[in-house]
Amino acid sequence: MTNVDEAAPAGPEGERAKRARALLTRALYGPEPEYDRSHAPWRALLGTDLFRARPGLTADQRVALSYERLHALDADLDSAEALAADPERLASLHEWTACVDSGLTTIAGIHYNLFLGSLLDHGRGGRGVPATTHEIGTFLCTELGHGNDAAALRTTATHDPATGGFVLHTPVPQAGKFMPNTGPQGGPKTAVVAARLVADGRDHGVFLFLVPLTGPSGPLPGISVRPLDHRAGSPVDHCLTTFDTVRLPASALLDGPHGRLAPDGTLTSATGSRRRRFLRSIGRVTTGKLCMSAAALGATRTALAVAVAHGHHREIAAPVGRGRVPVFALRSHHGPLIGALATAYAMTLLHREAVRTFVTAPDGERDRAARFAAVTKGWVTWQARAILTECRGRCGARGLFPANRLAEFLIDVEGTVTAEGDNLAVWAKAGAEMLLDHPLDAPDAAPERGELADPGLLLRLLTAVEYVQLSRARRWLRRAPSGDPLGRWNTAAPCALRAVAAHAERRAAQALLEAARTAEAEAGGDAGESAAPLMGLYQLFALQRVAEHSGDLLNEGYLAGRHVSALPEAVEARIPALAPWAETLAAAFDLPDAVLADIPLARGALDDGLLAPGGTR
Repeated sequence: MTNVDEAAPAGPEGERAKRARALLTRALYGPEPEYDRSHAPWRALLGTDLFRARPGLTADQRVALSYERLHALDADLDSAEALAADPERLASLHEWTACVDSGLTTIAGIHYNLFLGSLLDHGRGGRGVPATTHEIGTFLCTELGHGNDAAALRTTATHDPATGGFVLHTPVPQAGKFMPNTGPQGGPKTAVVAARLVADGRDHGVFLFLVPLTGPSGPLPGISVRPLDHRAGSPVDHCLTTFDTVRLPASALLDGPHGRLAPDGTLTSATGSRRRRFLRSIGRVTTGKLCMSAAALGATRTALAVAVAHGHHREIAAPVGRGRVPVFALRSHHGPLIGALATAYAMTLLHREAVRTFVTAPDGERDRAARFAAVTKGWVTWQARAILTECRGRCGARGLFPANRLAEFLIDVEGTVTAEGDNLAVWAKAGAEMLLDHPLDAPDAAPERGELADPGLLLRLLTAVEYVQLSRARRWLRRAPSGDPLGRWNTAAPCALRAVAAHAERRAAQALLEAARTAEAEAGGDAGESAAPLMGLYQLFALQRVAEHSGDLLNEGYLAGRHVSALPEAVEARIPALAPWAETLAAAFDLPDAVLADIPLARGALDDGLLAPGGTR
């Protein structure tokens, strides 16, 4: 294995750097057939004129532009239903559009995944689906009074035995559908609405209903759409939407094995639990978690590309007598960005594994695959928040201006933290499940003579961190008094949540290590020059995480005292070794030139996009 510092490129445009960039891009996006199917079409779309920056637009104009782009995207598809049925392509759509238009990312995810995907999952492909090039689909689940506890929502759809149809109603203000994109922009809209199915006086739990919302003249009779103030970040036409005894036909109910309603109001179901019927109805939320993670990845990689470029463009006074140097030359500046690059690669490769796991999981493993998607979503979006904060800081005051996108990326990622299940809530669920269903054997103790640079040792140490936290959570749970489920969970929760984080970091490190070893095999005799950066990123990522848990690892016998003493220097040694590769590592993100050209900081411009309209230069 060649050390990364032994293979440092002579310059960002050197042949060595080009070979490494190609290998790194393949590691991130897959081999050519996979790249061409899942990524190349969206990347090409971002290079067109329609996706160029439009400075000076109002919030409403930006919303209108997002819908214009959605219509163009839709018109370019061979099949919208094929896209909705393909989680890999759906996730990559979010990954690329988030680089330029988070509002588009939001409405496209709702349209293709939550709306059209829900119809397909309920056997409605080609039936009752609006013409997607003319009508936008939206999804109404969350209520003003019910967010993460959506199973308790209060909107009702009451069966009418006289007609066989339903009466959709918002019984109390707290049942108003909160934040769907039901505004007038984008044209007529149709919704999938989550409501409690009431038949023959019985509440059968939450089902989905297909509901036309708006026409050319606005909301249809009985439907109220009240625009909400524009949220911080990329604007979307979020509204508060309510229903006043809206009559629906029998065909509006999206039924299936989880529940079918006979004309007389009798429900038959292969799922006895109302909660399980609800989870089956909103099964698209798991794909949505993968899409939210992907959106955070796209924004993170773009921000890192901007910050790395700015660090090389921006010059400062060097030590006395040495002229001027790029600010990136300073360890205090480039150190956090190198660490962020390592994490971004790990995030990307973890996400790839989560998507593959979800797509290929057999029926008996679907619940675990969904849990892995939830864990990935929480870890990726929280890491994205931290990296975006760092990138904005490294770009100074200019990073606050909209033209440079960094501040807006940072605000937009908060949406991914909250959407499709708030991170803390989905991790609490994952942690509770792992307490009961997460087999993990105790790893071997670290050999006294083992070296911290050993990739295998680092992975065992990260496995040990996960084992220690999960074992501790289980011990604390057993010690808690019986008869108080909430109290027992509260006792175990801190360690259970740390176990979830450790699981995500171990899986991310493992994915990065596998990519590094694959790159070495692909490079063959060129491994020292081309594949070394990936192994260096793995070592840095793993060492930083091990260092955070060195106390537990030492106490439990997984680290020797000399390892703990050597950790700070081992971490630090990776930074200068990787710093010469920073531009290559960022270039491997493969962002279209047109996207970066729209961002002044990325091309070294000083005032472009910063002056108010009518200002002088």
